[in-house]
Amino acid sequence: MRDVLKIFKALSDPNRLRIIKMLEIRPLCVCEITDILDLATSTVSKHLSILREAELILDAKEGKWVNYRLNQATANQYVNQMLLLLEKWLPDDRIIQEDAQKVLAIDRYALCGV
Repeated sequence: MRDVLKIFKALSDPNRLRIIKMLEIRPLCVCEITDILDLATSTVSKHLSILREAELILDAKEGKWVNYRLNQATANQYVNQMLLLLEKWLPDDRIIQEDAQKVLAIDRYALCGV
């Protein structure tokens, strides 16, 4: 039951749901997520930590960036099933649609100054 509770607690925050929906589009770094959500880096880092603890996302260092992506290769059946369900949810939500447009338009090289 502990694994399921971690997942539901991680998804109980609207910003964490927004992050999941953004990562359905493509992997993102902290500065991209911070810019899209318009939150402090420390706040975004905390959200990412909670999602990672619930095994919903993974991080991987790539050069100067740490990229976050959905954990679609996990052996955790609850995570797999929840990510499949989340793909179908909120397609008509205005905030999710706006976030998706920002994800497609954001330029990490210009944003992060690298």
